[in-house]
Amino acid sequence: MDYLALNKAAWDKRTELHVDSEFYDVASFLTGASSLKPIELKLMGDVKGKKLLHLQCHFGLDSLSWARLGAQVTAVDLSSEAIRQAKELAQKTGLNAEFICDDVYHFGENTQAIHDWVFTSYGALCWLPDINRWAQVVAASLKAGGKLCLAEFHPVHDLISGYGYFHREEADLDEEGTYTENDDGEVSPMLTWGHPVSDVVNALIKAGLHLEQLDEYDYSPYNCFEDLKERKAGEFVYEHEHYPSPLVYSIIASKP
Repeated sequence: MDYLALNKAAWDKRTELHVDSEFYDVASFLTGASSLKPIELKLMGDVKGKKLLHLQCHFGLDSLSWARLGAQVTAVDLSSEAIRQAKELAQKTGLNAEFICDDVYHFGENTQAIHDWVFTSYGALCWLPDINRWAQVVAASLKAGGKLCLAEFHPVHDLISGYGYFHREEADLDEEGTYTENDDGEVSPMLTWGHPVSDVVNALIKAGLHLEQLDEYDYSPYNCFEDLKERKAGEFVYEHEHYPSPLVYSIIASKP
């Protein structure tokens, strides 16, 4: 089964809904709002003048938000519809970012080690069958002293939701709609893979990166799972047996 073709078709459909959703709120972005969340903003700090590579960028809101902060952005996504929408948003806002339609692994075959930052966030890694190959792409994209910022949903929540925690070679096949409020009920087949935190950390180490920081968070900045409660503005929590469940983890790793 061609996972790239299957997932590309699903994300092309999702993108058409997402650009019109309240969840992504493109209207506010066009008037100057940022889509970035406090987690990644704190981790990365001042990006003005930095060369930033955004892997799996969807339709570019975060990429263009980094550009608004002065970064020189290159962004990559599998979905041709997402890249088309991202380019339109760049034109509408006058923000300068390069958008490339490609899968992570193929892009990595020709990437250059020129970037100060690689950024990947929220629901990206599950679409990749080989986490070691992903880490190699990250390392190959960074110049000496460059850093990865990963902010990702915690795989413990996958376990609570009925998926496996540990990686399996065989993908999970799902037929789902989307997580935005304007889901039209149409489902698309998708293939995903689980990656425990240990696999992600070890993949980065094997790729030659130095782990600087690993944090876990008891909230999600997005209300995109079932049964979340808003603890305060922008913090959505899930309680399991009366205790908050980890919903996000972040990593900063650098290239020597």
